[in-house]
Amino acid sequence: MDWLLSSIDPDRAHEVGALVSWHGRGMVLAWGFVLPFGVLAARFFKIMPGQNWPAEVDNLAWWHAHQIFQYTGLAIVAAALALILNAEGDTPSAGLHRSVGWTVCLFALVQFLSGIFRGSKGGPTDLSGDGSPFGDHYNMTPKRLVFEWLHKFLGYLLLVLALINIVSGLWMTNAPIWMWLGFGCWWFVLIFVFVFLQSQGRAVDTYQALWGPDCKHPGNHRKPIGWGIRRITKDPPQ
Repeated sequence: MDWLLSSIDPDRAHEVGALVSWHGRGMVLAWGFVLPFGVLAARFFKIMPGQNWPAEVDNLAWWHAHQIFQYTGLAIVAAALALILNAEGDTPSAGLHRSVGWTVCLFALVQFLSGIFRGSKGGPTDLSGDGSPFGDHYNMTPKRLVFEWLHKFLGYLLLVLALINIVSGLWMTNAPIWMWLGFGCWWFVLIFVFVFLQSQGRAVDTYQALWGPDCKHPGNHRKPIGWGIRRITKDPPQ
C-alpha cells in the first residue's frame, strides 16, 4: 500500500493546489473515460446487436449515445480548463503540457463546430419539403466529404494527443503510482475492447447503416471514409 501511494519519482514532492488537482481529475475523466465511450459508440454501434438490418435501418441509438458522451465530455473539459486558468503558480514541465493542452482544446472546438456545420442529412427517412431525398449526407456532397474526413481524423488525433497530455500531467505533478497503474489498466481495457469490436466487423459504414446496401443510394457508389470501415456484403454483425 505504501508503494502504491508513493510518487512515481521519489526525488520530487507530490504537492499540487486544489484547482490544479481538480483540473487534472476533470481532464482525465473527460479524455480518459467519457469521450472514448462516445468514439466507441459511433464507430461500432451504427448497427445495433440484434437489429434486423437492412430491413430495419436508420437506428439512431448510436447517434444519441455519441452526442451525450461528447457533449458531456466537452462540458467537463470546459470546466477543467476554467479551473486551471484560475490556478496560480507554474512548474518546470508546464510548458509542454500547456502547449499540447491548448492544441487539444483548439482541435476540440474545431471538432465541435464541424459537427454543427456538417450539412443536411437527406435520404428516404429525411425528405425535404418538396419530397426530395437530397441532402449533404445522402448525396455525399463536397461539404459532407470534408466533414467526414476532418471529423474522423481529428477525433482519433485528439484521443492520442489527450492521452499524451494526461501522461505528461501525471509526470508533471509527480502523481502516485496507483494513478499510473489505474489509468494504464483502464486504457488497456479500452484498447482491448476496440480491437475486439473491430475484429468482429462492427465498424460499419455510416451510409450503409442509415440507408442499407442498395446501389440506388448514391453514397453506396463511394468507398467508405476512414480506416478499417466495413462495407457490408454478407451478413451484418450480431
